[in-house]
Amino acid sequence: MPNILYILLTAVVALGVGVYIGRYMLHKLNQEKEEAARQKAKSIIREAELNAESIKKDRILEAKEKYLKLKSEFEEESSKKKNIIIQNENKLKQREQHLNKQLEQVKRRETELDKEKETLLAQVEKEKEVLHAHQEQLKKRKEEVEQQHEEVVGQLEKIAGLTAAEAREQLVEALKSEAQSRASSHIKDIVAQAKLTATKEAKKIVIETIQRTAAEHAIENCVSVFNIESDDIKGKIIGREGRNIRALEAATGVEIIVDDTPEAIIISGFDPVRREVARLSLHRLVADGRIHPARIEEVVAKTRKNIEEEIVEIGERTAIDLGIHGLHPELIKMVGRMRFRSSYGQNLLQHSREVANLCATMAAELGLNVKHAKRAGLLHDIGKVTPDEPELPHAIIGMELAKKYKEHPDVCNAIGAHHDEVEMTAMISPLVQACDAISGSRPGARREIMESYIKRLKELEEAAISFDGVNQCYAIQAGRELRVMVDADNVTDEKASQISYDISQKIEKEMQYPGQIKITVIREMRAISYAK
Repeated sequence: MPNILYILLTAVVALGVGVYIGRYMLHKLNQEKEEAARQKAKSIIREAELNAESIKKDRILEAKEKYLKLKSEFEEESSKKKNIIIQNENKLKQREQHLNKQLEQVKRRETELDKEKETLLAQVEKEKEVLHAHQEQLKKRKEEVEQQHEEVVGQLEKIAGLTAAEAREQLVEALKSEAQSRASSHIKDIVAQAKLTATKEAKKIVIETIQRTAAEHAIENCVSVFNIESDDIKGKIIGREGRNIRALEAATGVEIIVDDTPEAIIISGFDPVRREVARLSLHRLVADGRIHPARIEEVVAKTRKNIEEEIVEIGERTAIDLGIHGLHPELIKMVGRMRFRSSYGQNLLQHSREVANLCATMAAELGLNVKHAKRAGLLHDIGKVTPDEPELPHAIIGMELAKKYKEHPDVCNAIGAHHDEVEMTAMISPLVQACDAISGSRPGARREIMESYIKRLKELEEAAISFDGVNQCYAIQAGRELRVMVDADNVTDEKASQISYDISQKIEKEMQYPGQIKITVIREMRAISYAK
């Protein structure tokens, strides 16, 4: 029994010691874990601080780089603006020098006129003195003649048995017919002399005006050349089985000719705007490198929008160059469109600018309103650039447009009367007519054949676009082919064939043309969906 108690007591003591030791060991282990966690926390904090410092330095470096980039861009932009300002200042200095020279010439001319005036005044004084002496002599002579006349009259009355009044009446009747014949002869001489003088003065004014107006002559054609760096790009432009070039022709309405000409692609079309859109679109596509039908349509749409903006810019720049202010925005757009139109082969904008300068010079010579003359000269052919082109003379259309946009009545009459469609009521109207003839009659300025050719191509397109279901149509191959795009949703394949036949019949009946014309109707179906 005592042994069992001893064993139990020993076990209890051992258990207590073990529990104590275990608690001590657990406490020690917890302390070590706590110390390790504390060290780890310190290490994490230290690492976070280092990372934060590194990130801070990176952000500072990025900010500095961005600042330097913005600074360089600002300096570059400032440099460009500074160069523009310097160029403008140089132009102003040149203009100022030119004006100073003109002012010196005017002053020199005033000095000469003053001298001539003084000389003339001196001559007039001398002539007055001589005239006064002659008047005194004439007065004395008149008194003597009157005295002699009275004596002679008295003698004649005695001899003839007539009074002086009766004799005077007979003499007047006798001399009346002779005086009338002489007067009519003098009148004819004076009128002939006036006509001769007027003709000389008119020719002098016209010649001086032409000499003072420097005109640029640009003969428009139907072909533009797009230069490329290598012939490898031709394959990309053509595309697989020619799909890229077909998409480009359908989008722009011109003919793209890719032949053996080295490093060049020919763009053919009678409309200069279409050729310019095609040329710029090709340039962007080649520079970008991505050439496929979807990209072609996107680039052509953007280019067409840019051309519209350029048209407005050209109109504004033309008005500023000519010193014409207050033009309606729509008239400015029409002036810009003239850049891409031709009149008998002559660039319409250059022709209108030349007519405006000629009118201003002639109006200044004749003492008329220079601003109105210049305005009418610039706007006289705006009837040729209307989008709808109704069946009216372009002079009448231009006059109606000028009235619509509140132009001066004299300007409206000059526009409408420059081809004698309406009666001339303004003084500047014959000036505009004469200057239009001067500009068009310069050697090499116009080509009648080109104008009739372009008119025939336009009539071809108008004949096709009049049919229902036709979206677009383009005359290509110098008018030997008419390419027609129809709406696939509303036009079936059978109807497309019928449209092609109907167009050919209409062209045969209504138009005159050499050879034959191929009518190609294109019906393209597209399925478009969007993943959202």
